[in-house]
Amino acid sequence: MPGPSNTSADPVSDLVRWAAFSCALVPLVLVLCGASAAGAAGAAVGLATVTCACRALLRQSERTAARPSSDEIAPHRGRHSRTGTGAHRGGRRSDGRTPEE
Repeated sequence: MPGPSNTSADPVSDLVRWAAFSCALVPLVLVLCGASAAGAAGAAVGLATVTCACRALLRQSERTAARPSSDEIAPHRGRHSRTGTGAHRGGRRSDGRTPEE
């Protein structure tokens, strides 16, 4: 019987879930240890702010990592997907002559 998987489909959501749990647990522990309710509420708001900022940064880094790098993107090949310049491919020259002349 296999146990639970260590890998999650969305590790950022797991991290945010644990952070939200901490945002609820820390003020409760502070009140139980004798801190004021206002101090515990301030700690909860601070933790929630840090959690939201970290979540945004993690999502941004995921989007950046998912984007192909500039090395993987094929360079623009120009009009009609041909390489090189017009003078090297033949055709008319600016003086009206053809390459065979």
